[in-house]
Amino acid sequence: MHIRSGMKRATVAVVAAVALTLGLASCSGDAAAGGLATLAPDRALPSDTQKQLQSAVEDAMTATGSSGAIVGVWVPWSGSWQKGLGTVSPDSKTPVDVDMTFRAGPVTRAMTCDVLYTLADKGTVKLDDPVTDYVGGMPQFTDVTLTQLCDGTSGLGSYDAMLEDQSVTNPARAWDPRELVGYGVGDVSGDVKPGMSYRDSDAGYLLLGLALERATGKTLAELYEKDVFAPLGMSHTQLPGDAAALPVVDSSAALHGFYLASKTKSGAYECTKQTDISEASASYGGADSGVVSDIADLATYAHALAAGTLVQSKTRFAAPLQLSSSLPSWITTSGGAVQAGSFIGEYGSARGYLTAAFSDPKSGLTVVVVLNNSTAGDTVIAALARELAAIAVQAPATSGEKAVAVGMPWTAAQAHDVIADEAICAAPEK
Repeated sequence: MHIRSGMKRATVAVVAAVALTLGLASCSGDAAAGGLATLAPDRALPSDTQKQLQSAVEDAMTATGSSGAIVGVWVPWSGSWQKGLGTVSPDSKTPVDVDMTFRAGPVTRAMTCDVLYTLADKGTVKLDDPVTDYVGGMPQFTDVTLTQLCDGTSGLGSYDAMLEDQSVTNPARAWDPRELVGYGVGDVSGDVKPGMSYRDSDAGYLLLGLALERATGKTLAELYEKDVFAPLGMSHTQLPGDAAALPVVDSSAALHGFYLASKTKSGAYECTKQTDISEASASYGGADSGVVSDIADLATYAHALAAGTLVQSKTRFAAPLQLSSSLPSWITTSGGAVQAGSFIGEYGSARGYLTAAFSDPKSGLTVVVVLNNSTAGDTVIAALARELAAIAVQAPATSGEKAVAVGMPWTAAQAHDVIADEAICAAPEK
């Protein structure tokens, strides 16, 4: 489900300084200070910037076979732009609305780690507690700590690598997280020593979620609501139950999600034959990728995550690890988040959706985007977030404001080229 190729690099000193500069609190009681209202002036971005942003998203929609997208860009010195593009489904004439909800995918990982650090702040758990203190029947993991599960350094593998076909053909199935963790345990790598190196592991986040539930006697949905959603005023975000359903929160309309199953004899995807997988069980993603949200809530969240608003820890992003030796050194991960340059956030796929949410803690520049076809994989959505950020950083300052330098070791053109290289669909012939 998550083929990492993404984003990160921020220091604790920068995060702390930004929290003071922006007036953001380091405890959950005042976390709403990092909300949407602080992200940008109450004005639209210049029309030329909007056109560039929209063009970038539309090109990515074409490359991925997505019928719809929702995007939000907030530039504190200039303005903001939020828009729904395309249609809810390929066969629908219903336009995408910016307020529609969707699956947030691996942004959920950072939220699971927020809960861990919040509980550690309260003394309910310790960051270096072995996971076996809370989840039994796993004697081989006595050296794996809660922090290592959050950081992706536990050595556990992926259940999705083995269950992808089942999850696609039977999306309504309710999965027991212990069963999914079992597949990840079966995929443990002997080359990874706990705490030493990063390995992308959906099973690790599900195991962390189980431990947090056992430590508190509360469900993960209750923990998210208490420690993340409510403090930040994220009223259109939740972890759904196990029943298969559209990603709807309260009475909101949902952006439908799709994947491509058919290929031609040459091996190319048949981009006109899309399968709707919107009504899937969130249990397959759970603490790894199960949360449902909207653009405004994810912008609030990304801003708070980057600024360190929800938790008191000064070590969460202090020792980032490179995602892969084949990727640039500025792409790292720590604390359930990914960094690219100075941006902190998360990105990836949940069945039918590609989602990214990133914010720069120094400037506050924030980008959130979702595409409604997950087939192309994580590389595209990571590159699109970078392209949008590179366009947005060039937006001129409005009267009385001053642009802030942003650490961005890539250009919009470079990110755009990545999307073109990863394209699985071509523009329809006119």
